[in-house]
Amino acid sequence: MRVIDADMVHQALDFPSLIAALRETFAEPAGMPQRQVFPLDDTSSHSDAFAVLPAWNQKTIAVKAFTYFPGNPQKSPELESLYSKVLIFNRETGEPQALVDGTSVTYWRTAAVSALASQYLSRTDAKHLLLFGTGRLASFMALAHACVRQLDTITVWGRSPEKVDKTISAIQAGAPQIKVKACDDLPRAVAEADIISCATGAPAPLFDTAWVSPGTHVDLVGNHNHDRRECDSELVVKAEVYVDAMVNVFAEAGELLIPVSEGVFELSQVKGELADLCRGSISGRQDEQSITLFKSVGTALADLVGAQLVFEKQD
Repeated sequence: MRVIDADMVHQALDFPSLIAALRETFAEPAGMPQRQVFPLDDTSSHSDAFAVLPAWNQKTIAVKAFTYFPGNPQKSPELESLYSKVLIFNRETGEPQALVDGTSVTYWRTAAVSALASQYLSRTDAKHLLLFGTGRLASFMALAHACVRQLDTITVWGRSPEKVDKTISAIQAGAPQIKVKACDDLPRAVAEADIISCATGAPAPLFDTAWVSPGTHVDLVGNHNHDRRECDSELVVKAEVYVDAMVNVFAEAGELLIPVSEGVFELSQVKGELADLCRGSISGRQDEQSITLFKSVGTALADLVGAQLVFEKQD
């Protein structure tokens, strides 16, 4: 059994091949029970947690396990808030194949899933990406979206100017042909954006839906909690809503669950899942004026794809 670390993951993966592998896998039969997230104490819904995410298809069995300790950075600069591993097995024999660093796989597959959804949901002429967030995932999100649309401008919003500058540098290094700039006027940036991608830990909406222009695609990946959200209820009501997997989103995503609790939205109004789009059983964007919304909380099947692709690319 191979042990594959983060550096090996980053060396093995690229967005074109990962997005293609995700599209192929999501279009085929697979098993994916609801992921299990276990709070490790009762003091807060946002406290230490342990999670297990299983999935399988005709080729691979995978399980990702991760720990989330949000107080770790305050305890020591040496500690991360999240640690993750993906264990994959041969589907035919059950033989263990590899233990793969899950944190790095998560960065790649999260961004690639959003980019794959964007191929179905954003306008084909989308040029301007507005990116909310300056964490480790941020540059992955921007570069993945740039792989599926001919972006000429990426605007980065964040609360820390230092982190914004760092994120801009990381994006520019991977896409030197694109103009990357800091957001200095949020309402204007939202209005001008063709794609809005949010990858933050924000507990409350990041922008006002009144600023969003017709034809915009909104991508939400930062929140995994039922009582938090990156967009307001008006956007969910106004948009055509798609999700990565109903089994997880309907249990966790405040972006949808809060409007449901307010009585302004029903989960039955969700158009479909990413797998439906990949199979062609539902259509994506229908016209140039619709606002589309893709809510992702992450899936074990995407982890399976990323880990298996890394494994196959080893010598």
